[in-house]
Amino acid sequence: MTLALGNVTFDCQNSADALAEFYAQLLDRPVDPEASAYFATVGQTSGASPVLMFIQVPDKTPGKNVVHLDFHSVQWRDYVERAISLGAKHIGDFDEYGQQWVTLADPEGNLFDIGKE
Repeated sequence: MTLALGNVTFDCQNSADALAEFYAQLLDRPVDPEASAYFATVGQTSGASPVLMFIQVPDKTPGKNVVHLDFHSVQWRDYVERAISLGAKHIGDFDEYGQQWVTLADPEGNLFDIGKE
């Protein structure tokens, strides 16, 4: 028996397709067809894994999200700047446990990290 990660899901207070577009631009992937203000995905059509799924909900859970995305790249600082130019907010820089990364918040406040590969 195998358990596979299918999606990383974002509850959206605002438009699902708008938040999907932020991550699509950050990852240089298209938003999948038929995206709407209520539901959108990135990666399903292209076969990328995991698929990022965005769902508009009436009451987003308050407080810090307990699951976040960790991206990594050799050009990680370039991606930090790209994320900020797309609307991300810089939260903090970290150099711990032999790793370097930057924590950011997407346009709806969901935290994610971009670190050194």
